[in-house]
Amino acid sequence: MKKILLIEDEKILAEMYQDKFIKAGFEIFLAFDSKEGLEMAKKERPDLIILDILLPRENGITFLKWLRETPEISSMTVVAFSNFDDPKIKIEALNLGVKDYLIKTDYTPQEFIKKIREYLSE
Repeated sequence: MKKILLIEDEKILAEMYQDKFIKAGFEIFLAFDSKEGLEMAKKERPDLIILDILLPRENGITFLKWLRETPEISSMTVVAFSNFDDPKIKIEALNLGVKDYLIKTDYTPQEFIKKIREYLSE
């Protein structure tokens, strides 16, 4: 079973996606900020991290920097999933190695899960 870490500060949204991913056959872990996400990534070693960019305190870009500076987890696959559609931030996230930068409003939950399945099968 593939493991996914979802770093999302909107609890209702995080829990909705958690439910959808469980029903789709994934093991999923939730974190609500960058620091918690980094600890969870170290502990659970997910196959893929779904990262919101707008997070409390340290944002998703800070999380990516921390992740890439942590040798044991630096190569983890990350997909940015945010409503923050800023070209500069998108470029920075891509330069920090995100596999893709997806805008939440462009995907239904089913479409998003399908996209994640594609990333995990590559």
